[in-house]
Amino acid sequence: MPVNHFGTHLRLLGMAALWGASWPLGRVIAQTMPPLAAASMRFVLASLVLLPWLLHSARRNVWRGWPRKRWIGMVAAAGAGVFGYSTFFMLALQTVAASKGALVITINPAVTLLLAAWIFREPLTRTIGIGMALAVVGAMIVLTRGAPWMIFEGGAGRGELLLLGCVACWVAYTLIGKAVVTGVDALTTTTTTSVLGAIMLVALSLGIEGPATWLSLSGSPIHAWICLAGLAFGATALAYAWYFDGVKALGASTAAGYITLVPVFGVVFSSVGLGEPLDQSLLVGGVLAVAGMIVMHLGRR
Repeated sequence: MPVNHFGTHLRLLGMAALWGASWPLGRVIAQTMPPLAAASMRFVLASLVLLPWLLHSARRNVWRGWPRKRWIGMVAAAGAGVFGYSTFFMLALQTVAASKGALVITINPAVTLLLAAWIFREPLTRTIGIGMALAVVGAMIVLTRGAPWMIFEGGAGRGELLLLGCVACWVAYTLIGKAVVTGVDALTTTTTTSVLGAIMLVALSLGIEGPATWLSLSGSPIHAWICLAGLAFGATALAYAWYFDGVKALGASTAAGYITLVPVFGVVFSSVGLGEPLDQSLLVGGVLAVAGMIVMHLGRR
């Protein structure tokens, strides 16, 4: 008898919604809390959920016997995917609209696939190439407010450049994982990099913002703490749990297909929740970027 995966698909839809919501949530946090301290708290709180979950699932010490190379790979992955990405993420959202950020990161898979083809000799089909072109053009239209040629003339501001830093860090995280963190399941990788990244972020925040900043967090508005909890427990811990469940039940390709909905949710939530305007460049660029993600996904399948 065929297995009914309705619940799994519903959870994957929820995952895409939570990851899309991370942009408006991050925008609120970046406007009301010290950015580096907030980024640190996100992964400190997420680690409080991920660590017990991992230890309960594995029922053993998953790190016992790890070789030095694997630990170096985990530190590098944490440095790129948690420490670097979260730092750029929070700093960018101080000045850039959440909807713009949600659409710009659609070039993540395009850059990742291009570099994977160069470094790991992975094949690139015509379909993937078309998807890449659509995603990049769409993201550049969003980034430059409808004038992509301005990216070569210094038309991008500090916030837009920080968003490109997010892209670079996420691509590096993906490629590092492919190169040196092989043979480790997704939950172990996510938990380990979250804990290591949290330690790095706390050290950076204490070094730059100072201990007094952490003491001032208690005075942050309640809605900022609610957003931070949503970012830590929803967009980080719960969304990953639902994603892992989808990969296990439906396969990685089908589960990854739902990621194409993330920028759509990001734009919708940013518009409804924050009142961000949907100008023509955002709509045109967004449609092209999301279409490019879908075409790339179909090409990879």
